[in-house]
Amino acid sequence: MTVQPHLDGTIPTPTIPAARRKAEDYETWVDEVWPAYIAAAASGRTFTFAEIAEEHRLPEPPDSHMWGRLATLLREAGYTRRVSWACSPRPTTHRSGVRTWKGTAAARRAAA
Repeated sequence: MTVQPHLDGTIPTPTIPAARRKAEDYETWVDEVWPAYIAAAASGRTFTFAEIAEEHRLPEPPDSHMWGRLATLLREAGYTRRVSWACSPRPTTHRSGVRTWKGTAAARRAAA
């Protein structure tokens, strides 16, 4: 692939994010990503799962459908609640709609 330099001769920063590592199995993946989502829930901010994954450079699950299972586990454990919808920031989703989440009061108390 050819890269067009800027007028000053510098090479532009790539706009395509680097590929992330893919986890070997579901349990190992959950153990690795869980703390980042617990911290996001405790922060009180509204977030998408993709935003947290990108911020923390979290690995991809063995199967992409496992993101939904993780969201369900966090909600059922009482750490998160659904807030609204947003456009996904992930390039592979073509800005499709995704849920936004926020931590519960219990998540904030657990972090204190």
